[in-house]
Amino acid sequence: MSSSEQFEMIIPSDTTKAQELQETIISHMEKLAYPEKDVFGVRLSLEEALMNAIKHGNGMNPDKSVRVDCTVNTKEICIVIEDEGQGFTLDAVPDPTADENLEKPCGRGIMLMRAFLSNVEYNEAGNRVVLQKVRSDVSSTS
Repeated sequence: MSSSEQFEMIIPSDTTKAQELQETIISHMEKLAYPEKDVFGVRLSLEEALMNAIKHGNGMNPDKSVRVDCTVNTKEICIVIEDEGQGFTLDAVPDPTADENLEKPCGRGIMLMRAFLSNVEYNEAGNRVVLQKVRSDVSSTS
């Protein structure tokens, strides 16, 4: 098996298709023997980002799709997710740790992604996110 995989998929705004895609990406990480904590963090972050793209970005519109580009190798995984929605303003998302927002679900996914991944970046429009995770045991895979 190759030590680097790169693929692109376009899925409809369908949570079942998102789950299938998620499992495909996770299986690539498992083939490369990523540590369990890395797989867990990417799985959680990927699910959150895909659900955000389908539900918030595309509004569950079956005529809209989500594009996913994935590169995974022995050192890192990078996943780019882009929806066809209007996007959002990152600064407008409430801080989920603020006292007034503790009971609200908004912003928790972004906070989780940032906690589990090495890098999370949004484009200016807010309809494209780059999820990057550097393998936590990268020094032992040289």
